[in-house]
Order: sequence, then structure tokens, then C-alpha cells
Amino acid sequence: MRTYPLTLAAALAATVLLTGCSSDDTSGGDDVKNADRPSDSACALGDMGVEVGAGAAPAAGDTGTVTVTLTNKGARCTLKGFPGVDLLADDKTTSVSPDEGAKAQPLTLGKGGTTSFTITYVRGEAGSAESLAVRKASFTLPGDTKTAHELTWSYGAVDWTEGKKPSVSGFETSGD
Repeated sequence: MRTYPLTLAAALAATVLLTGCSSDDTSGGDDVKNADRPSDSACALGDMGVEVGAGAAPAAGDTGTVTVTLTNKGARCTLKGFPGVDLLADDKTTSVSPDEGAKAQPLTLGKGGTTSFTITYVRGEAGSAESLAVRKASFTLPGDTKTAHELTWSYGAVDWTEGKKPSVSGFETSGD
């Protein structure tokens, strides 16, 4: 009679162990589940002061830059990736790619810390099929892609031919 309870107990223990080792677990653990989720410490655009400065291209074929400086007015946060930049024309919105060969480096900003990024473009010929008549630019921060900041584009048409398309730099440290 004693072997019956021990056999049943051993069978139950084996079932519990095998169930815990199931290979059908598709949750992937916390790392996989949270991979697409922004970090709690990601910088939010609403916590940033925004200043725009431009070295506008004076004529078609000239290169110009638009530099956006951000000042953190909130808690310590981190930027991981590139700013998302779109150029908006009357009938078209186009995304700007990162500078060729650029690598995003994580950047942590304390309260009052500043950073900047630069949009580089070649001025296009107004009315040309190879130019985009940009009216506004919009940007988002990595980890806060639902909040965008728009700025009026007063720097002329943008050349959209291969090899002359605009690009955006990574975040650069400013000040000390």
C-alpha cells in the first residue's frame, strides 16, 4: 500500500516539472516584451525647450543647414537613436534619413542640459519636378514618437535628387 502513494506523488512531481519546462512559452521574457516599449527615462518633447537656427542656402544648388537646439526642462532623461524628421509640402510628406555613416550614440541629459541636431539640405530650384516645395518641417524624439514639433520652413525648395536628398545628424552635446 505504501508504493501507491509514492508512485502517485512521483508522477505528480514529474508532471509539474515537465509543465514548467514547456517549450511552448512564447512570451519571450521581459526583454523581448519590452523591446519596442520606450524607456521610462526617454526624453519627452513636452519637457524640452526648442530653438531653431539656420544657415539657409541662398540659391539653388547651395547647401544649407537648420540646427535645432533642445534644452531639457524636465527630469534626467536619455535620447537613444536619431530624431525623426519629416518635410511637409502641400501634397507630400517625406521622411529625412540620418547622415550617411552616422551612428546614434545614447545621450543622457540632466535638467538644463542641451543637445542639438542638424538638418542638412541642398536648395532646389523652385517649381522643379526634382524639388520639394517644403512649407513645414516636423520632428519627433526617439521614445516619444507620438509628439511632434512643427516649424515653419522658410528656406526655399529642397532638392530631392539622388545624392542631394536632405539628411539629419545624430544628437550632439552642447555646452560643457
